[in-house]
Amino acid sequence: MLNQRKYSIALILLFLAVIVTALFNISLGSVQIPVSEVTSALLGFDVEKDTWKYIILNYRLPKAITAIVTGSGLAVSGLLMQTLFRNPLAGPYVLGLSSGASLGVAIILMGASVFGAAFASILLSEWSLVIASSLGSLLVMFAVILASVRLRDTMAILIIGLMFASLTAAIVSVLAYFSPASQLQQYVFWSYGSLGNLSWEEVYILAVFWLAGILISIASIKNLNSLLLGEQYARSLGTNIKRNRFMVIIATSLLAGSITAFAGPIAFVGLAVPHLVRQIIPSSNHITLVPAVIFGGAILMLICDTIAQLPGSEYSLPINAITSLIGAPVVIWLLVRKRKFNF
Repeated sequence: MLNQRKYSIALILLFLAVIVTALFNISLGSVQIPVSEVTSALLGFDVEKDTWKYIILNYRLPKAITAIVTGSGLAVSGLLMQTLFRNPLAGPYVLGLSSGASLGVAIILMGASVFGAAFASILLSEWSLVIASSLGSLLVMFAVILASVRLRDTMAILIIGLMFASLTAAIVSVLAYFSPASQLQQYVFWSYGSLGNLSWEEVYILAVFWLAGILISIASIKNLNSLLLGEQYARSLGTNIKRNRFMVIIATSLLAGSITAFAGPIAFVGLAVPHLVRQIIPSSNHITLVPAVIFGGAILMLICDTIAQLPGSEYSLPINAITSLIGAPVVIWLLVRKRKFNF
């Protein structure tokens, strides 16, 4: 009972930290806006400068919401994968979803060099990259789901996901080899990841996929807890392993696939956040871990985005570079500090 109270307090503090980091994320940038003015704009009150209100509501608020959705979604999908495969180094992209999305984008951006200029003129449009990356993720997702239905071995599914990643990476390499520098540069820029290019319409669509993935994850909490002691024990409790595995893969695909489609591949968030959260809340119960990971992922992504903005400067850094610079040392530190993970 005492532990549950501590966990509840920790969750409340994490939620408050999300609000604070979001306010600072919106406040800081090439144009510095006082936090008090940000709060006024968000609450619908008058702001000292109309330009500040315009910047907040049309640029920084959508980006902050994207950061929250992206960070929390990747963190939850990382937690699901680590539990499903009982592997502390599993992340949201182990099923090859990111590679599938990358292949879709590569075909759009670099396909002209292979299929001709008419190909690019037909397919390039405002939504082409989102559609292509979504289709790429979906194709890999359906292949992995088909494998999960037919196979009993969870590790075999992991290997299939890795093989899909290798296969799509090889195709991307072939396209890159035949592409001119300008097309290759466009693909590289997409691979850096970006939170600031989404319109409100795109944010709404991303939020729908995020909500669906989160709801499926919450519905799977009981079965995830039963998997902690192994598949044999879970079966003895009456857990349908194939159905549970199917639901986890669906949730991960919705979260990681949609995020990659709209924001690009973002590294290390899904891998690092579950471990960081366990340092704050040392629990294996997913009833506590899932909401904690949602808040933790949002906080980390907001911090990374704030750093990437280079406050006070007109320039910004790729979000993928910041998440890797923060996430990789964190994982190394955790591995060195704690050799045994709680699963």
